[in-house]
Amino acid sequence: MSEKILFVAPRMIGDAVMACGILDHLARTRPGARITVAAAPEAAGLFTHMPGLDRVIVVRKRQTHTHWLALWAAVVGTHWDMAVDLKGSGLPYAVLARNRFMRRPMPGLRLYQQHAALLGIDPAPLPVAWAGAAERARAAALIPEGGPVVALCPTASWTPKMWPAERFAALFRRLAAGPLPGARAAVFGGPGARERAGAAPLLAALPDAVDLVGALTLPEVSACLARCALAVSNDSGLMHLAAASGIPTLGLRAHFVDQAARVEPAGRAAGWILRGGDDMAAIGVAEAEDGCRRVLGL
Repeated sequence: MSEKILFVAPRMIGDAVMACGILDHLARTRPGARITVAAAPEAAGLFTHMPGLDRVIVVRKRQTHTHWLALWAAVVGTHWDMAVDLKGSGLPYAVLARNRFMRRPMPGLRLYQQHAALLGIDPAPLPVAWAGAAERARAAALIPEGGPVVALCPTASWTPKMWPAERFAALFRRLAAGPLPGARAAVFGGPGARERAGAAPLLAALPDAVDLVGALTLPEVSACLARCALAVSNDSGLMHLAAASGIPTLGLRAHFVDQAARVEPAGRAAGWILRGGDDMAAIGVAEAEDGCRRVLGL
């Protein structure tokens, strides 16, 4: 009989992306295992094409916290071989499970490393991003062949975390004239009016850019990012998704830098520029270009 694994994913998209490496590891090292993922609506799409997926349970938060009771009712009838909780809800101890794992603080480790250490996986697998054939086909239509594409991610969950749009535009022009000659720009952003407003100044500055703001599912975002030569992003879920997609990724951050190491973008060629003082304008265009060259291996 195949193993049954219950996995409670983090709520935020970026944190959920950082958990995908251990999910991929579980699917690859436990052939035939059927994995049930409980995820918030904003992150649920990440798992659509996950190997070994049995189902995704969308957990819609309620102020009364009865969403946990609803989740418990959906999973309590199964005897789980493994129950993993990265939200710290205590759910693994409220269901029948042969092995239980619940998030706990692990100072000194990056978030994806903490997830791996919790399950005793060493070395820690890097985050991954999944997409299906339909998503890859749409990505090929949106970002056709024809020279390098730079993914620009100018939005964030909090306005002070956003690098000025004119600097994103200036950086792109320097990249297109230098290390990525003839590059095209693709502007990414999430759904909703707030994301559209956050990306609008950059789209106005780069009228020839491919506008992908709010137009894609998360697997489609992953597929489009995978076709890019480089991503430059504010600290956001898109930054983590770009790094997980395997492309060179440069993140930009100027807030709470003492906590930054835990959530540094994790990928085959990822890193970021940190500047203290809570002022994103302290990051210069030349400094960002140097960071891009670094993650590009130039």
